[in-house]
Amino acid sequence: MNASLETITIRLATPADRPRLISLINAAFAIETFLEGTRTDEERLAAMMQKGEILLAEDASGQILACIYAETNGDRGYLGQLAVDPAHQRASLGKQMLAASEAHFRNKGCKAIDITVLSLRPELLPIYKRLGFVETGTEEFHISRALKDHQQCHCIKMSKPL
Repeated sequence: MNASLETITIRLATPADRPRLISLINAAFAIETFLEGTRTDEERLAAMMQKGEILLAEDASGQILACIYAETNGDRGYLGQLAVDPAHQRASLGKQMLAASEAHFRNKGCKAIDITVLSLRPELLPIYKRLGFVETGTEEFHISRALKDHQQCHCIKMSKPL
């Protein structure tokens, strides 16, 4: 059952949220079968939370439904690892998390948001384009997980002005 968007609270994650965030992120990214292993773990998530912040959405019962990584670099924000609980996908939580991150970055004085999309996830490009992002280039794929079956992958850089 999808939670009503009116009952969703968005807040910054704390270290105490990490176990539940790891479970959510790994469930949401299980679709990425082209990568070895899980999307995150305690060590990787702790490092991300040291470098940036995680915004999370929770329902009235405290269940974490979605999260997004937000890192500020001068007057630019970087978003990553947008994860929505598979049981709550297609309920506009992703859009709500993007809107919350845009407000978060505006409050920090950012003028634009950058994201990267893996080339092996081409279905995401039109979604981000509809949300105002434009392709700005490519970069090499650097991640701590190996690609399966010798697949090739690169990152597609996208940006959106605030």
